[in-house]
Amino acid sequence: MSRSIRPDAVLVQAVIAGALSFAHLHDIAAAAGQDGWKAWAYPISVDLLLVAAWRRLRILRTTGEPTRAAWTWFAVALAASLGANIATAGLLDLTDVPAWLRILVAGWPALAFLGGTLLVHTPATEPETTFDPTPVAAPAVVPAELTPEPAPEPDPLPDAVEAPEPLPALPAPPPVDVPPALVDHARKLADAHRSATGNPIDADTLRDRLGLPGPMAAQLATQLA
Repeated sequence: MSRSIRPDAVLVQAVIAGALSFAHLHDIAAAAGQDGWKAWAYPISVDLLLVAAWRRLRILRTTGEPTRAAWTWFAVALAASLGANIATAGLLDLTDVPAWLRILVAGWPALAFLGGTLLVHTPATEPETTFDPTPVAAPAVVPAELTPEPAPEPDPLPDAVEAPEPLPALPAPPPVDVPPALVDHARKLADAHRSATGNPIDADTLRDRLGLPGPMAAQLATQLA
């Protein structure tokens, strides 16, 4: 059973556009001083870099990685192809190519080699580790049976504190013999004190004025009262 071959319009269009771009790049390279096989190698280099950048771009989009580098080299190859197509439209005299164009054509191999190497050998980024917020349940710990400790015995209450026995009363001091002359002198002081204050003289006053000990002054004040 034979299958009929139907031409694809998109494929035909791609072949025609590729052939025209290839020819334009060849003409520019030949006009810039690249003769022989070198003029034919330039269009191949430009188209291969364009295809490699586009393929790398699709892979990076699929994996969700940054596509900035792939877009950069795709734009460089597209500018080289588009620039050659425009230059051959009669805007550039191919018999007198300017020096800057010769420099660009001569430097293209190094630029294409760098771009192709970076596109091929760019390492893929490591997948990010996802964090699972679900807490992990800790294993249940079964407590061992504990033997209850005996309750501590209460401290014995202290014995009742016995009240201290009252101290025996001190004996009264023995009477002190007061000389009669001292009694007479004290009486004069007592009379003068009564006349001045209207009150009988006390033991403290007698002790201060006569310089007597406390017990003697108290006994003398009792006699004069």
